[in-house]
Amino acid sequence: MWLSLAAIILSLGILVVTYSPFLFTFYPTYYKLYSVLLDLSLFILLPALLYFFECVFGSGYKGIITKMKKIQYAYSFICVMAMIFNILTNERYFAVYYFISVKTLGILLILQLLILMVVAVTYAFRKNKDAILFASGFSIFALISGGELTWFYIQAGSYSVTLWKWGVMIFVISLISVMARRFAQNHQQMVLYSSRLELFNNELQRSEKMDIISELAASVAHEVRNPLQVTRGFLQLLQMNTDDKGREHLKIALEELDRASAIITDFLTFAKPEFDKVNTLNLAQEFQHIEGIMRPLATLAGGTITMNIPENIDIRGNSSKFKQALINIVKNSIEALPEEGKIHIWAEQNDKEIEIHIQDNGSGMTEEELKRLGEPYFSNKTKGTGLGLMVTFRIIEALGGVLEFKSKKNVGTEAVIHLPAADPQV
Repeated sequence: MWLSLAAIILSLGILVVTYSPFLFTFYPTYYKLYSVLLDLSLFILLPALLYFFECVFGSGYKGIITKMKKIQYAYSFICVMAMIFNILTNERYFAVYYFISVKTLGILLILQLLILMVVAVTYAFRKNKDAILFASGFSIFALISGGELTWFYIQAGSYSVTLWKWGVMIFVISLISVMARRFAQNHQQMVLYSSRLELFNNELQRSEKMDIISELAASVAHEVRNPLQVTRGFLQLLQMNTDDKGREHLKIALEELDRASAIITDFLTFAKPEFDKVNTLNLAQEFQHIEGIMRPLATLAGGTITMNIPENIDIRGNSSKFKQALINIVKNSIEALPEEGKIHIWAEQNDKEIEIHIQDNGSGMTEEELKRLGEPYFSNKTKGTGLGLMVTFRIIEALGGVLEFKSKKNVGTEAVIHLPAADPQV
């Protein structure tokens, strides 16, 4: 497209210069060179113009622009061959060359200009901004050039065409304007593609991290859990046969073992988020159980939980895993609450998609923290491992859903879960 525009401007520039009486007045010796350059610029102009037009607007109705372009390529080639033959024969057959390169070319030029103008105006009426710019400049150029060529033939070649140069200038300005718009659009598209590429790269890196963690979890968790259980059993036996001070130490050891066991459970859930048992779950009933578990914790933190879950919304999944995921999210909201904090939970169904919203007025997160949510070992909490939210993401994905967070620092956070609605026939 850029090359075709450069060819159009170059050929039009050569036309203007070589058709000017300036060169013939001050440098008459090279008149044959001027004539050759004039003809060559005409032979280049039409194919380049048609190619540019096709790049901007396409092939046209029933491929008329593409067909005209191919015909013009062939005709320009014939003209160039005829010009070479005319030069080699020392203009012995100039009358034949004149008929091919001037009379025939002029008629073809008029027809093509009229067709291109009609096509450009048609696109302009469709409110295509490129077409409006192109049609405006091209129409002025075509009307002036076509009018002068028509008058040239009416006067049997005795008329000297001059006004077309002004049409050329206006037309070139319109072409440059079209290219400037295209350049701006391409730049915006490139910025959009760059942002999408960055997003895809981030998703790929996250996926690779999750695969590594999944393989590590599956191989390590089973090996570690058995010795932990054995150690816990012996510690419980020791607890029964020791003094109060020793029991306190053993209690701390047992609590740490339980914490380690919970981390291993998270690893196993992450490594295998698939569900052995899948049922149709009523969302309202599931949240009644979740509320019963989490309300005391919220009360201890000085917060309140309100819910608005319609009773007619169902999903497909595993009840235990679903509760685990939602409890993790609600627990994070409770831990982020200030005094007299609030958590509001609601759900809605849009056609075949269900949205669950969990909104709090807690401490919130920065943009950087939002981007890192779900990464292993990333947590804002002092004793947090980041595995709970990582597991939550995996469970929601296994349910066929998507989990996203919206947050502002010192304002609050909203978790939005998108899940497919249960098929009523299942």
